[in-house]
Amino acid sequence: LWQILQMEILPSLVEKHRQKMFVWSAGCASGEEVYSLKILWDALKESIPHLQELEITATDLNPVYLERAMAGVYPSSSLKEVPEQFRSAYFRAQGKGLYALTPSLQKGIIWQTQHLLSDPPGSLFHLIFLRNNLLTYYQDGFKKPAFSKVINQLSANGFLIIGSHERLPFERTDLVPYGSLSYVFKKRGG
Repeated sequence: LWQILQMEILPSLVEKHRQKMFVWSAGCASGEEVYSLKILWDALKESIPHLQELEITATDLNPVYLERAMAGVYPSSSLKEVPEQFRSAYFRAQGKGLYALTPSLQKGIIWQTQHLLSDPPGSLFHLIFLRNNLLTYYQDGFKKPAFSKVINQLSANGFLIIGSHERLPFERTDLVPYGSLSYVFKKRGG
């Protein structure tokens, strides 16, 4: 997923949207995914001059998870899949097997407590992460209305990323699978 984001999806979005890029991590838990995206964005600066600003809205129902995410401190087990060049550039050892993110990665993130059935944050988003939460843990009666609220916040030609083992709760004609991936969708343009 992260390689496809870095090599295809993010460059495609950057090319189409010259202004600020808006991303929503819905159900962000303790923020690993949010910071992974920030690292990829920072790495893109090397290949794309004048890269626009990135604003990430990260929401979760659990305020304890959000506190952990905002702190940006993780055990070494959370970094096992982080390539060494990113680990050395973006994390600092804190002792006792803990690593803290560099402060620059924590900029441009809006953290909010939010239930996915309530009004969505912000305006339209170019990229939405909806992984390993709504489609896995919500009861069937809540999946459709919550999913509809999320998709209504996805801009035309924007991307939705769900968990690799998850399926959409119902078919949407405006969401098209991206390539051969069953967990990445592109919203049809308007």
